[in-house]
Amino acid sequence: MKAFSYIDGTWHEGNPPLLGPMSHATWLSSIVFDGARAFEGVAPDLDRHCERVINSARSMGLRSMLSAGEVEELAREGIRKHARDAELYIRPMFFAESGWIYPDPDSTRFAISVYESPMPKPSGLSVGLSPFRRPAPDQAPTDAKASCLYPNSGRALRDAEKRGFDNCVVLDPLGHVAELATANIMMAKDGVVHTPAANGTFLAGVTRRRVMQLLRDAGKDVRERSITYEELQGADELFSVGNYGKVLPITRIEQRHLQPGPVYARARELYWDFAHST
Repeated sequence: MKAFSYIDGTWHEGNPPLLGPMSHATWLSSIVFDGARAFEGVAPDLDRHCERVINSARSMGLRSMLSAGEVEELAREGIRKHARDAELYIRPMFFAESGWIYPDPDSTRFAISVYESPMPKPSGLSVGLSPFRRPAPDQAPTDAKASCLYPNSGRALRDAEKRGFDNCVVLDPLGHVAELATANIMMAKDGVVHTPAANGTFLAGVTRRRVMQLLRDAGKDVRERSITYEELQGADELFSVGNYGKVLPITRIEQRHLQPGPVYARARELYWDFAHST
């Protein structure tokens, strides 16, 4: 895997050391990140991802020494170190070196990694219901893309794979659908697109927002609302929406099989058209 990381003003190839055993981020997880994509010579919504990592840092009590524009500039510098058609993941991070239980904002550091990561093929995902739930905003820093949130997603995904699924549906504390373990989710029923309302329990992603806008601009009725798992089981179409895989079809929920449908196909087509127009 070809990778370049920018640390303390210098680009390094491979996987250079970053944290020490006494770093606050190492033992108390005071670290936030974001993920953007470059593929087919484009990097859609890179500016929005750079803005979000700044906001995540603030939410976690960290202090950004860079503007979103400066983060984006470094990201594009990293992209240029790879072949133009490379499929890349772009991961800026802010983290604390010191503090007690909460981080000392003045100890904030920044790094960004740009590395090869193949895009998933739209071959179809299988999902089931996770026994684990997303935390409420008063239980965890859900308004940030914080590393400390991901062990919960990891155990949900591990459990799903043990039960024969590619991914899983995670509920919020009230029992409504929040998202998949690794992406947001959309469903189509009778030609209407539905997606869980952003209620603070999950990261309402950059790609989610973009796909909603594109579908609405194309004349689709897109509704954000509370959704039950039973509604997903009866949907005409299901698809995932997220930065890592962009728009992917869900072709099985529990033991019910689905075909990639016209709404999914239109959403993916619209997104690819948008990506190549920027």
